[in-house]
Amino acid sequence: MKNLFVTRLTFVASSRPEAEEARDKLVARYGDAGVDEAQVIVALGGDGFMLETVHALMASGKPIYGMNKGSVGFLMNEYADDDLLGRINSAEQAQIHPLRMQAVDVEGKTHEAIAFNEVSLLRTTRQAAKLRISVDGRVRLPELICDGALISTPMGSTAYNLSAHGPIIPMDSKILALTPISAFRPRRWRGALLSHNARIRLEVLEGAKRPVSAVADNFEAPNVLEVYVAEDRDVHLCMLFDAGRSLGERVLAEQFSV
Repeated sequence: MKNLFVTRLTFVASSRPEAEEARDKLVARYGDAGVDEAQVIVALGGDGFMLETVHALMASGKPIYGMNKGSVGFLMNEYADDDLLGRINSAEQAQIHPLRMQAVDVEGKTHEAIAFNEVSLLRTTRQAAKLRISVDGRVRLPELICDGALISTPMGSTAYNLSAHGPIIPMDSKILALTPISAFRPRRWRGALLSHNARIRLEVLEGAKRPVSAVADNFEAPNVLEVYVAEDRDVHLCMLFDAGRSLGERVLAEQFSV
């Protein structure tokens, strides 16, 4: 995208009326080249819609520039009608690599999905989950009794990971966060920071009694027994942010918010 003069856009919007109204207004002003011919995809909505757009259109290879027309907009730029092409042409780029999840359920079926924010294991009944955690083939935590656990990318570290009291990770740190969700035993374990090259295995203990689902962004696999998670360097996404408001800057600023 560097030194590329963008003139062709396509617009996608969430189902919120204000997002659809904004799309119609922008299409009337800038035109719509369609996904195949556009140089940049403009997404109008909130963070949830941005993740939907990323998963739906990442195969196009087109950069995505979001504008906030939803309730949460950490991954979005501020909405404005004017000088959209100028903003996009001067935007800063964030190259994102997702996590790839492989989950094996109680029937032996393998479910595969990618996650740009996080992979979560979540208990699905009143019974707490029991998990065993291995990193690079070595058991690091024989038993974690909890509501669940998650592995977060730097981009996702300010989302569910932060709500679960996990650390905020700088975008260029090449680190993943492994964070427990409401840990009961060991009570003092607060999680771990892992290399982005780490290969993580989470085993569900007593799965029949304590069923667990595995969730990769917006994909869910129920009743899993084993989950493998690793960064997929073969998949990448380019997201665009207004100059001076890069994703790295937003993640840094979040650490000083009060």
